[in-house]
Amino acid sequence: MDTNAPAERSATFSWTDPRVGLGQLSGLDYLAGMRDGTIPRPPMASLMNLALVGVEPGRVEFECRPAEAHYNPLGMVHGGLACTLLDTVVGCAGHSTLAAGFGYTSIDLSVSYLRPITLKHGVLRAEGTVTKPGSRVIFAEGRIFGPAGELLATATSSLLVFATDQAR
Repeated sequence: MDTNAPAERSATFSWTDPRVGLGQLSGLDYLAGMRDGTIPRPPMASLMNLALVGVEPGRVEFECRPAEAHYNPLGMVHGGLACTLLDTVVGCAGHSTLAAGFGYTSIDLSVSYLRPITLKHGVLRAEGTVTKPGSRVIFAEGRIFGPAGELLATATSSLLVFATDQAR
């Protein structure tokens, strides 16, 4: 046995059906339920250690605790985690402006990575803000901050609004 071989690690996570209540509530009410724990968080949030901690019309705040499992071969958090976190906050900010029966999907997402993210950052804070609401397209921006308030990554996005099956 090679004693210099790295020790294998593993992780597990669990989730519930992410569509519970979707389409029946306004985006703001749905997200408030997720924040309050009355609506389960989606599987991706469990996998990426994301937690919705604040929501108001056109604005959301999430916390994320990166883990070693999110590292790339260079020993830092993979950019995909930051991109997912930013996609989440811009999308949820847009969702918070929608009436019941409406959903959204990303048209585009432009991410700028400003500093490497490592486990030493601990809990990250991300905020998403709608810059222009709309009934067809919503524009939003997102930012990720480290514990000392340092800006780590930013994003802009446009979101396509559509009627869900429940609204038809």
